[in-house]
Amino acid sequence: MRTKLSLLLVFFLALTQVPVQAGNVCPDARLFSERLMSDICWDCIFPIIIGGIPLGGSTSDAPSGRAHPAIPFMCLCEGELGPSIGAPIGFWEPARLIELTRVPYCSPLLGGINLQPGRARLLGGGNTGDGDSTDSTFYNYHYFAFPLLIMMELFLDRQCNPDGLVDFDLMYISELDPTWNDDELALYTNPEVVLFANPLAQMSCMADAAAGLAGKTINSMFWCAGNWGGLYPFSGHILQNSSRPLVTSLAATKAIAALHRRGLAWKTMGDDALCGGYIYPTIPKEQYRMSMFFPVAETQDNHVIGETPFRWGEWRNIPGYEDYIYLIWRWNDCCLR
Repeated sequence: MRTKLSLLLVFFLALTQVPVQAGNVCPDARLFSERLMSDICWDCIFPIIIGGIPLGGSTSDAPSGRAHPAIPFMCLCEGELGPSIGAPIGFWEPARLIELTRVPYCSPLLGGINLQPGRARLLGGGNTGDGDSTDSTFYNYHYFAFPLLIMMELFLDRQCNPDGLVDFDLMYISELDPTWNDDELALYTNPEVVLFANPLAQMSCMADAAAGLAGKTINSMFWCAGNWGGLYPFSGHILQNSSRPLVTSLAATKAIAALHRRGLAWKTMGDDALCGGYIYPTIPKEQYRMSMFFPVAETQDNHVIGETPFRWGEWRNIPGYEDYIYLIWRWNDCCLR
């Protein structure tokens, strides 16, 4: 009898050591740990294109809308003392982190803390309809600045830092944004939704979805997110509850698109961005790539917006975990003077 009780006790203690996210528990993503080195795709920085010459990769891995100066090895920018000459450089930089959380104000990136007591009306997750098509998903998001290369002093921050951010910082929290929880309010802040959130516009997204099957994206179709669905309206409600990597990736892309629309995310790609980033009202999809950081990290590669999760992450699920974190890679064109 004692042996059975001892075995049950050992089994119970073992279960208590398993990191299961149940109920309203907020998990710790352990960002500032060994994961900062082991769970980031460092090869994804390449290619680095200097003066038109790719280093560490091929130009096919760079966006087609990158800078193409008339003189490939030279660029000119206005400085404090007048015009200065430099060399154009372009590369992928890990620039942002977005966490998608079911529990309001839960922040796995900040160690699993709750930023303030939750509110029931903001509770997210998936809902499945019985015998109809009412499946839906809702996630809150938190948008963090994460200029990792600058934080590690791998590039000069004054010359190749398009938005001036130099540290890890919380930039946006959807729980304080009423438009994220209300589709009608989102309509008033983004009136163009009537042009893109309709069946005809969504049918045009089939071309972008086909590109997503091949790991590509069509930059001009800014209202589409390939295999993930449509981007409008800019709210957290997604009318599907199938693949967690898919719906959370779509929610993250909606967040980036909404921030571009409000001037809070900038364009850093192209000839016009060589001397600094600038406000761009629609999301330049080619400028971004994503890699899952939590719960199961992508360490060997990243993926484009709209790329089917069967290529990169349908298997990146842990039962019981409903919060997801994505590292946002941004193409950065700059004039290195």
